[in-house]
Amino acid sequence: MKVVKFGGSSLATGAQLEKVFDIVTSDMDRKIVVVSAPGKRDQEDEKVTDLLIASGLHAINGEDPLPFINQVLKRYRDIAKDLNMPPTIIETIKQDLMARVEGDHSDPEQYLDVLKASGEDNNAKLVACYFQMRGLAANYVNPKDAGLIVSHEHGNAQVLPEAYMRLALLAEFEGIVIFPGFFGYSQEGEVFTFSRSGSDVTGAILAHAVKADLYENYTDVDAVFSVNPSFVEHPKEIKELTYREMRELSYAGFTVLHEEALIPAIKAGIPVQIKNTNNPEAKGTRIVNARDNTNGPVVGIASAGGFCSIYVSKYLLNREIGFGRKLFSILEQNGISYEHTPSGIDDVTVILREQQMENQNEEEMVKQIESELQADEVNIQHSLALIMVVGEGMRHNVGTMARAANALAQAEVNIEMINQGSSEVSMMFAVKEVDEKRAVKALYNEFFASIPAMTV
Repeated sequence: MKVVKFGGSSLATGAQLEKVFDIVTSDMDRKIVVVSAPGKRDQEDEKVTDLLIASGLHAINGEDPLPFINQVLKRYRDIAKDLNMPPTIIETIKQDLMARVEGDHSDPEQYLDVLKASGEDNNAKLVACYFQMRGLAANYVNPKDAGLIVSHEHGNAQVLPEAYMRLALLAEFEGIVIFPGFFGYSQEGEVFTFSRSGSDVTGAILAHAVKADLYENYTDVDAVFSVNPSFVEHPKEIKELTYREMRELSYAGFTVLHEEALIPAIKAGIPVQIKNTNNPEAKGTRIVNARDNTNGPVVGIASAGGFCSIYVSKYLLNREIGFGRKLFSILEQNGISYEHTPSGIDDVTVILREQQMENQNEEEMVKQIESELQADEVNIQHSLALIMVVGEGMRHNVGTMARAANALAQAEVNIEMINQGSSEVSMMFAVKEVDEKRAVKALYNEFFASIPAMTV
């Protein structure tokens, strides 16, 4: 059995939905289909989810949400018209949307989750209707009826362990299951969404639950690339990755797969295949538990901007019991989570996402750290980018760090910070955001330019 998930770009138009139908019916092992909300049709377009969020915010602020709702309805209507589908499906979607938008919004977060979830939910109904129209035994299944129980976390829901036993029954359904991604229900029956692009997570959860042989994730690229294609022309494709490598790359900026989507697959040992809806014959990228490290120490380079750092220096802080706990307690008091904490004998740096500092009084925070920790120096540095060099092979190759540092030096990129994970699967460099692209290109040339094959 295969669970297959299709992203928003794969479902943005009627022509795309026809491709999805052909892919699903070309392999009868594809029994469960997870769908996203319709995505962008071109670069200037808007995603249905973004339109739904805009409508919700307008309603919460006492403004008219209907212009956005009408745009959402038009998106579904255009798809249905392209495929000569019956008007009844659009009426069903309209009634559902209006009931949601006119619902109680005294709890804004709950209201937004209910609206956001409609993108996937109504698209699953439309896809099921189209499959049935084409003569396929396909049924829309609501996550509540299936038992997808999640935690009470708006926009960051986590699947609860007891959900897997209930979802396992999906394997016994006749025909093909069409399942909306991105959301689940609490024990009390309230809607909670995963983080953005969370349909990937739904697919992995269902693959785990039904003990699928493979989880296929269809998107709009032929494979996972070794580096961001907007930074390097024609980067090499990656044939195979380990779960840990993909997790590191997703965290650091590879958007082809949600960073949380691998967790259910890892626990069940289910391989994941990244494929292209527009070119289904391409082999794609396979994500597995272990692979042969035959192509050098590095498999991919990822980067992301929008980080900052808090630097704290104090003589002999390494001998002070409780110093780290006190520092992290201050961050907790200010509602801040951290990403990395490289340290020395007299200093420590906390790296965090820039957006967490938007509503902070930085001067007051610095004074608090200086006062409570008796620190000699505290400063905050903004506009940093993190570059992650990833590869299981680094554990077995001497000099990988030296090669990376030398490549950055040759490109005249100053390294603000270095951190290597204890697993030795990745090493992180912090550089100024203005140097991000140049740094990534230098690292790519160092580790990939000499590899003749088109894939790694």
